[in-house]
Amino acid sequence: MKVLLLKDPKDKDSGPDPYIKELGSYNLEATLIPVLSFEFTSLDSLFEKLSHPECYGGLVFTSPRALEAIKICLKEKSKKEAWSKSLKQMWNIKPTYVVGKATASLVEEIGLVPQGEMAGNAEKLAEYICSREKPNSSALLFPCGALKREVLPTVLREKGIPLESLTVYQTAQHPDLQESLSSYFSQQGIPASVVFFSPSGVKFCLQHIQKLSGDLINQVKFAAIGPSTAEALRGAGVAVSCTAGSPTAQDLAAAIHTALQPHNC
Repeated sequence: MKVLLLKDPKDKDSGPDPYIKELGSYNLEATLIPVLSFEFTSLDSLFEKLSHPECYGGLVFTSPRALEAIKICLKEKSKKEAWSKSLKQMWNIKPTYVVGKATASLVEEIGLVPQGEMAGNAEKLAEYICSREKPNSSALLFPCGALKREVLPTVLREKGIPLESLTVYQTAQHPDLQESLSSYFSQQGIPASVVFFSPSGVKFCLQHIQKLSGDLINQVKFAAIGPSTAEALRGAGVAVSCTAGSPTAQDLAAAIHTALQPHNC
């Protein structure tokens, strides 16, 4: 059976994509189609803030893209040296809170130690942060996207924990998305399952998939990587067959495998 994954492929240098690999272990044939493109912004402002760890109580990352913004900054020789010589050590005295394993591994790549990665979503991370931070302490620096959800900032604000958000990337539809979807459906047919990885993916893809599937749309099992994506699908009137228990390839593959069993039809 075929599974369509609406996400970017993993960086080729780091081996096979874990989602394709895990689904393959259940004899499911997965294909990736990139949905989003990103434009990085405010990078000078980001590094200026990173240059003053003494002003902050720690860092918060809910997206791998925010780490990519930092990695772009660190490509500049002088900034890389400043990071390696002192800034990295100064930040490591403070907590770096993250959602998910992908974000945690990128945090480790820049030399920091992630905390809270098993939270799995912004709601649970907010609870984790509140259990560890005192009200009215130094602000946590939160590099984020323009489309960030307000769950985490709202919870922290209600608990009196200061958070300083900085938008470091904009999200747009991938320029090849419609063509890629049309090509997939014409060559591979209608997949047994379609997996969404973000509310933005729902916004940009769902109508095209419904159109391409036609009358057979009810045969497709729709899956979500997490609760906010599942919520976006339901908001668009789609029945969600499964949601990953945590945002990992293993949990997603297991959930899809279960959803595709005949007794779940």
